[in-house]
Amino acid sequence: MKNYIKDQIKKSYETKQAIYENEALLNEIEKVAQMCVDLYKGDKKTILAGNGGSAADAQHIAAELVGRYGFDRPSIPSLALTTDTSNLTAIGNDYGYDQIFSRQLEGMGQEGDIFIGISTSGNSVNIIKAFESAKKKGITTVALTGRDGGEMAKMADVALVVPSNSTPRIQESHILIGHIICDIIEKETFGDGV
Repeated sequence: MKNYIKDQIKKSYETKQAIYENEALLNEIEKVAQMCVDLYKGDKKTILAGNGGSAADAQHIAAELVGRYGFDRPSIPSLALTTDTSNLTAIGNDYGYDQIFSRQLEGMGQEGDIFIGISTSGNSVNIIKAFESAKKKGITTVALTGRDGGEMAKMADVALVVPSNSTPRIQESHILIGHIICDIIEKETFGDGV
């Protein structure tokens, strides 16, 4: 069993190593972080959504921004569309599960916001529909995906595609990327920069 545990750790490390060595992806991560820094200077917000583990990641990243990441500072506006069960169930019941995020973006999103859609496959229909709503409202879209990026990568203004086909490895890398972006936002906005 210990060898299995070590193998899982090794696979996680290898995925992160692939990100570390991918200059194009590193440039895109930097681009998203800078977009968010600029966004917060303009009194806008980040909005995140995903399904399952990606829903948890959306909530996690939003909480790091609203609460704190590395040090005490003023709250940063960020919203996870996965947390309001009344909205999710009402929209799902009345309009269908595919509309649970797009309908919320229609009501709460504003031009100039950034929507970060999280999906390991890049093909989650409700995130794709949310991208469509975001485009109509002038909201910038970021796809946080894996595998080949799926349809989301084609639609997004910026796509962060983890170079892996393994859902657990992609999810582990998504939270790493999310933490890096939160760290840069916090330091650039309230600290001495990075």
